[in-house]
Order: sequence, then C-alpha cells, then structure tokens
Amino acid sequence: MVEPATDTKSAAKVVPLLKDELDIVIPTIRNLDFLEMWRPFFEPYHLIIVQDGDPSKTIKVPEGFDYELYNRNDINRILGPKASCISFKDSACRCFGYMVSKKKYIFTIDDDCFVAKDPSGKAINALEQHIKNILSPSTPFFFNTLYDPYRDGADFVRGYPFSLREGVPTAVSHGLWLNIPDYDAPTQLVKPLERNTRYVDAVLTIPKGTLFPMCGMNLCFDRDLIGPAMYFGLMGDGQPIGRYDDMWAGWCTKVICDHLGLGVKTGLPYIYHSKASNPFVNLKKEYKGIFWQEEIIPFFQAATLPKDCTTVQKCYIELSKQVKEKLGKVDPYFDKLADAMVTWIDAWDELNPSGASAKVSNGQA
Repeated sequence: MVEPATDTKSAAKVVPLLKDELDIVIPTIRNLDFLEMWRPFFEPYHLIIVQDGDPSKTIKVPEGFDYELYNRNDINRILGPKASCISFKDSACRCFGYMVSKKKYIFTIDDDCFVAKDPSGKAINALEQHIKNILSPSTPFFFNTLYDPYRDGADFVRGYPFSLREGVPTAVSHGLWLNIPDYDAPTQLVKPLERNTRYVDAVLTIPKGTLFPMCGMNLCFDRDLIGPAMYFGLMGDGQPIGRYDDMWAGWCTKVICDHLGLGVKTGLPYIYHSKASNPFVNLKKEYKGIFWQEEIIPFFQAATLPKDCTTVQKCYIELSKQVKEKLGKVDPYFDKLADAMVTWIDAWDELNPSGASAKVSNGQA
C-alpha cells in the first residue's frame, strides 16, 4: 500500500529551476484545493488553469498562487470560430493552455494527482525531476543499458558509439504514477483493486521508431521544440470517443520527434494518482478507440514525413493529410479530426506569430 506525502510544508526549500521559463497547465472542473500540498514546489511558478464544463461556475484557487484562468467563454472569445478545435467536457481542453502560454516549457498535471513519496519517505518534487530530464539530452538512436547516461552515477556502457554520446535535445519528459495505474476500462474491470506500488528509479529514452501510450496527467515538454504537435484532439462533448486525447498527442509527437531528431524520455518522476475513474463510464468513452487503435497504431508506425517538413507545423499539417487519407476510411470522425488538426495549427500560429511575442488578454485571475 502506498500513501501520498502528507507533510510537504516541511520539504526542503529548493531554488525553483526555470521559474520564469515554465508554465504549469491544469485542466479542472473543481476547486483546486490539491494545490496546497504542491505549494512548496509550484508556488514560484505561473499557473494556467483551463476550466472545463460550466463557465458560470467559480473555481477557487488557494491564496498565494500566480495564475490566469480561462473558461469556455474565454476560449471562444480568443479563438473565435477556431475554438471548435478545443474539446469541451474533456481534459483535452488543457491544450488551450499550451497555446496561450508564452513560456518555453510546459508542465501539466491533473487535479487528482498528489505529491508522491520515494522509497525513503521523502516527498518527490516532480517538477524538479522533469526539468532535469528536459534539460539533459536524449539517446533515441542507440539504447544505453544503464538507462539515462546523463544522470549522476551513470554513464555510457562499453560498446556505445562515441559519435552518438552527445545525444539530441529532449522535447518531452513523461512521468509515471503510484497508486492508481493509468489503465483502460477493460483492464480496470478485471483488476479493480490493483495498485501500482513499484517505484523504479530509472529514466530512459524511448527509442526512435517506437511508439508509446502518453499520459497527460504528469507531463513536461519543451514548447519551443514540440509545442504545436501537442494537440489533444477532438474528444468529449459531441465526439464519439474520449480518453484518447493524450495518446493521440503522444503518437503524433513521437512521429514528429523521430523525424526532427528530438528525444522523448519516460520514467521518473512519480506522482500519486489518488482517484480511480469509473470503469463503466470509461468504457463508454473508450469502446470505439479500443477498436480503432488496432488501425491507428499501424498507421503511425508506418507514417513517414518528407524531408521538406522541417518545422513542427509542417510535419503536423502533413500528418493531418495522411490522417484524412488513411484513417478517414476507418470512420468519418477522422476526417473531422484531420480538419481540426489544421485549425489547431492555424490558431497556434495566430497566437504565436514567428519571431514575435503575441499578446493574449488573460482570463479571470
């Protein structure tokens, strides 16, 4: 049995890394009381809160946090007709926060994620570990059997090519969870009491050509390197599918990272996932995706991007064309999704013009 860290106020004071270069994005439908336990780690940073659901509801944020809050009315006001690409009644709405941020790095976390403890009982500063991951290189072209060679106490093993030891820039740091595992509905139903109690002290680079199921509840990425690919798709209200938002973004992002020579890491840090969602509700959201993923995964495994796709935006537009051409045959939903991918890039470029810092009027604060 694992428990969350309950006394984070006594956590040792640390110098907040990248304080002025990183935004924390949180999607929510409820008051953010969970921030109290994260206060020692999050208070120095700017928060972008994306309120899902009823925009007339007031979301309470604990005193002392620097934040801006956007609800559906704000999204519609800022994006106009392009707001159609932002999901409603689904945590996929978080990607709006990625779009309006003006920082180089993004960390995103769910509001049911608490501070975890390492095996010694020490509270884990998840954000600090993500930053360490993102600021050190990745090794996607040759696997190092001692995992991340840039961590203290590790290095490249015998036989590792010297020509590859500089690594490549890390675009994504994907963290894990103790307690409630990130399972799909069928697995939840057959293992209702299963909890993840294993703390594995490892960070590794996902090899080039290998896809992975990205989870958005404990995720950090370099917005400048890969931001436009972090679109969480059309999910939730009015859509035939849910709970595939982060995975869709992960598959697109990984194909583009592989093409552009960027790295993706997974492993540490852990958070404590406190709440299991209803497996029957999840099954209703997922059941089409469970069938479709048997077509989606081979599509992404076979996807190639032409050499003239030299930016994330160009790569993403090319992927959208391939989605429409190949996955559109699976279901009309993918035609709509491909169009939304293009709208997303248009909206991203409108708010983030090249070489300029676009100003967006904030939501409530």
